[in-house]
Amino acid sequence: MALDTDLEGDTTVLYLNKLLSGKGVRVSRIAHGIPIGSDIDFIDDRTMSRALENRVGL
Repeated sequence: MALDTDLEGDTTVLYLNKLLSGKGVRVSRIAHGIPIGSDIDFIDDRTMSRALENRVGL
């Protein structure tokens, strides 16, 4: 799902996932986090938290 990463988008994704669970529909969400080339000083707390939660090992 490609929705905003704000509270409304998160709530919508959770709601739709709950509605579709058990129906044979695979639900996924696009990646989110710190955009490439952005200045880390201007990243908000929620984006930074999401980026850290979803990090991938190297």
